[in-house]
Amino acid sequence: MEGSGLYRLLVDSVLDYAIFALDPTGHILSWNAGAQRLKGYRPEEIIGKHFTIFYPPEDVARGKTTIELEIATRDGRVEDEGWRVRKDGSRFWANVVITALRDSDGTLVGFAKVTRDLTERRSAEEALRLSEERFRTLVQGVKDYAIFMLDPQGRVASWNEGAKRIKGYEAGEIIGRHFSAFYPAADVAAGKLKMELDVAIREGKYEEEGWRVRKDGSCFWANVLITALRDSGGRLVGFAKVTRDLTERKAAQEREVADARRIAEIETASRTKSEFLAAMSHELRTPINATLGYADLLEMEIAGPVTEQQQEYLKRIRGSQQHLLRIVNDLLNYSRIEAGQVEYEITPVSLHTAVEAVLAMVEPLALAKGIVLKHGPCPEGIMARADLGKTEQIVLNLLSNAVKFTPAGGRVTAGCGTVDGTPCVTVSDTGPGIPPEHQHSIFQPFVQLGRSLTSGHEGTGLGLAISRDLARAMGGEITLRSEPGEGATFTVTLPPDR
Repeated sequence: MEGSGLYRLLVDSVLDYAIFALDPTGHILSWNAGAQRLKGYRPEEIIGKHFTIFYPPEDVARGKTTIELEIATRDGRVEDEGWRVRKDGSRFWANVVITALRDSDGTLVGFAKVTRDLTERRSAEEALRLSEERFRTLVQGVKDYAIFMLDPQGRVASWNEGAKRIKGYEAGEIIGRHFSAFYPAADVAAGKLKMELDVAIREGKYEEEGWRVRKDGSCFWANVLITALRDSGGRLVGFAKVTRDLTERKAAQEREVADARRIAEIETASRTKSEFLAAMSHELRTPINATLGYADLLEMEIAGPVTEQQQEYLKRIRGSQQHLLRIVNDLLNYSRIEAGQVEYEITPVSLHTAVEAVLAMVEPLALAKGIVLKHGPCPEGIMARADLGKTEQIVLNLLSNAVKFTPAGGRVTAGCGTVDGTPCVTVSDTGPGIPPEHQHSIFQPFVQLGRSLTSGHEGTGLGLAISRDLARAMGGEITLRSEPGEGATFTVTLPPDR
């Protein structure tokens, strides 16, 4: 086979390229298999037609085909990428090379036209371009992070909105400057910046938290990530730097640490106070009990007769001792509660039984003061789940307080029942009442309203504090309802025995 025949066979067999010839006026002279596959025409359908048939109407209208042939004639060839049209009217993105063909005398005899379909490549490139554009737009629009590029020497190469907001620089003020502008002078002097880039180069990234500097000189606590960027050949082309302002978070963490420290100090102080109160209470009870014993011996006249006047003195001594012992017991109980040393034996408790027992204890005190102690409604079937001894202690504290603050001739009432299905004990009096602004403070330790040097209201002010703590420890609560001049009503609620 002659060389020309072999060449024709080669061209005709190519499927990936449309290869065909045009006469000097642009009419088609030949058609290979690749042209048929790419453009959709069979040879008999297209040979003899002008090659403008492959161009969009808008390109034909502006003379694009004429210009291409003129350039090829003048320069020997023309290359272009653009939209072309298939037989079915669909468009594809093509790379086109038109080469002028001349005979041995230099006379133009036509053109060789080679077309390749680049639609898939262009789609991929366009998708990549759009992706990069979206990413660039996204990065530029991010305001919570400073995201920017550094060149291999550490100079700023890009700048987003977050970087402007966090660091204070406009893009034109910072691009081209070294990123040392963001670091405290001590870090720069210590070679910290070179260390960060060296780690990023060696390990791929560098991350830390530390102080950074804004344009105005103020410092902020930042999380910083530096990532080394390399091209396909592995050559370092720069760094991506992401910075986040964590100043508020760091301040919050420091506040949490300070708060935890203060809480620990308060707990330690409270524990120390409770331990002190417990120790003092134990130390005080010993001499008090001893003096009570000696008073008993004197009353028994073991050491000799006791006069009527001396009997009166012993009575006063005993009264003072009993009062002091009550104070010591209150302090001891409070210190035990504060220290969490009180144990509870939770069982079904009859509130009727508890109220009956305590009323009997308080009755002598009420009679001595000329106060009517009234037994209010208290059905026997009201059962709570609580500690019987602690329940009686609460009721005793409330009744004793009521008797203490109710004037002679007044009335104190104790009863039990339910509130919305919850068992409760109520203690009410006809005393002076408690002003609204003081109703919360009366449950605080060592608070006793109306107390003065001449009031005659003795005590530690711990009774209500102890009672509320005991009630809460058993899953209950103590509430108060009072109006000045109209007395007060305390209600103890406890979990029901279901």
